Amino acid sequence: MNRDELVDHLAKGLAYPKADIERIVLAALDAIMEKLKAGEKVALSGFGQFYVGTRSARAGVNPRNPNEKIQVPEIKLPKFRAGKKLKEQVK
Repeated sequence: MNRDELVDHLAKGLAYPKADIERIVLAALDAIMEKLKAGEKVALSGFGQFYVGTRSARAGVNPRNPNEKIQVPEIKLPKFRAGKKLKEQVK
């Protein structure tokens, strides 16, 4: 399911105009991204938790020149941990 399919599904289920639902979905996603950008966690009870993790610096290989070693820097990236209810539903 992509974003448009989610909007269609919610619009049908809630009997609201698609334009309103799309604005709500986009606002929710923007709020999650803003909190992650600030380094905060976003927990949705039963669904899961979005948070910012780090990938440690490590030695790597240059893909253009496999004989050359490079240093890959540490980076921050968004992560998601599924909640108990979501895990049970997927089983």
